[in-house]
Amino acid sequence: MTTTACALLLPILAGCGIRTTSVPVDAGPAPSRVSCAPPKATADPGPDTVSRQVYLVCSMQLAPVSRNVPVRDIGNVRTSLAGQATQLIRQLEQSPRNAESQAGFSTAVPASTEIAPLHAGDPADALRLNQELDDLPSFALAQIICTLTADAGMAPDHSVLLGGQAPGDPLRRYTCTSDLRTRPDAGDDAGTVVRTS
Repeated sequence: MTTTACALLLPILAGCGIRTTSVPVDAGPAPSRVSCAPPKATADPGPDTVSRQVYLVCSMQLAPVSRNVPVRDIGNVRTSLAGQATQLIRQLEQSPRNAESQAGFSTAVPASTEIAPLHAGDPADALRLNQELDDLPSFALAQIICTLTADAGMAPDHSVLLGGQAPGDPLRRYTCTSDLRTRPDAGDDAGTVVRTS
C-alpha cells in the first residue's frame, strides 16, 4: 500500500469512534441466553403421582423445578426415608426435560448414584450414598442436598444427614443455604461432621 493510500485511509479508520488502549478492559461476563425460569408443570399431579421440587443447575447456580413423580417409582418403601430419597435422586439423574433444557437447566448427578445401606450405629434419619461424598462433583452434591432438604416430609428441619458407603466414613449434617445455591462448588465444605457412637 502506498503512502498516499495510507494517508487517505487514516481519517476513515479514525471515524469509527473506538479508541485504542493498551490497558485491558473488563466488560463483564457475556450476556446469558438462557432464562433459568422454571417451566410450568405440564399437568396437575394425578392419583398416582406427587409433585416434588428438585434442584437443577442453571448459569452456574442451583434453581428449583417442579416434577410430577409417579408414586410407583418407590414401590413398597414409599413412606421410608430411603425410599423418598431414592425417588428424588432418580429425578436428579434424569436428563432435563425439553422445556427445562430450553430454559438452560442441566444436572451434574451421575446416573450411578444410589442410596446405600446404613452402617451399624447410624441414626435412623441418616442416609448413605453408594460413593464417597468427596468423589461426587460439587454441583451434584449441592443438588442432592438442596433437593432432599426441600421436601418437608423427609426433612422437617430442612437439613439432611449424609455420608458415603466406605467403613468409617463420617456423617455430615447439611442444609441448603443461599451460599450453596448461588455457589454450588461450595458443597464440598458445606457439611458439619456429626459424631455417632
